[in-house]
Amino acid sequence: MNSSLTLPAHTAAPSSRRIFLITGAAVIAATYLYLVLVQPAEIAGGTGSPAGLITLLGFLGGGALLVAGILPGLSTQAVVLMPLGIALNISFGQLAGSLGLPIYLDALGTVLVAVLAGPAAGAATGVLSNAIWGLFNPFALPFAAGSAAIGLLAGLAARWGMFRRLYLVPIAGLLTGVVGGLLAAPVAAFMFGAAGTMGTNALVAAFRAMGDTLLVAATKQGLTSDTIDKLLVFTVVALIVYALPRRTRNAFGFVRRHRVLLGKPSSTASSGGVDVPDESTAGRK
Repeated sequence: MNSSLTLPAHTAAPSSRRIFLITGAAVIAATYLYLVLVQPAEIAGGTGSPAGLITLLGFLGGGALLVAGILPGLSTQAVVLMPLGIALNISFGQLAGSLGLPIYLDALGTVLVAVLAGPAAGAATGVLSNAIWGLFNPFALPFAAGSAAIGLLAGLAARWGMFRRLYLVPIAGLLTGVVGGLLAAPVAAFMFGAAGTMGTNALVAAFRAMGDTLLVAATKQGLTSDTIDKLLVFTVVALIVYALPRRTRNAFGFVRRHRVLLGKPSSTASSGGVDVPDESTAGRK
């Protein structure tokens, strides 16, 4: 019997999706290099300057292309889980910002989705979170590409068994935080003058007082805040995932197929023994 849960996703041709993914990644990489190499001084004034518009459109446009290439290949479970991840990102991110913390907590939902549904779902959750959050907090918009990278890396860490070996979870968080900090630093420095929350501003001010340039200070702040933040987020997500009923965890094909978690996964999902495909296998048949 055919059902939407047993058929692979062919909403968009695999070749078209691949073009979207490659083009999106290239646009994001080009925008990042533009910021790092050109370092346009006028961009600190926000998106009203030409450089600001180029950066905003580059990161958001690249993120949109990534989402266009990712979504058609996701499983039903992943698509259903993503709104929860987006809500967690925005609510905890807003909370951290309002409290003036030197960390962000805005990747909790992204990492949760990535661990349960895979790197592609995690990357899409990161992009969509920042895009939606940016509707009432414009500071979030240009960081969409970095959020996608965090989701991708968290999903890869889960696929490679780092959540199966609990002592590796904090290490995965630290490594992801390093990448996130490096990606976010040019955006923070040249689009917003490294302005952020009370806590992150204090770190930037301290590094500037030591004689660092704005970009160096923003990079040091990003590496400090992001590594601590992702270590905490990855650890919390691991606790959440292991606290879920085993039947709920095993409903995700990604978890079963890659043995993401400790313990022997069941071979079928909880819904009547139907084996549910995930994005890692969609489109292969």
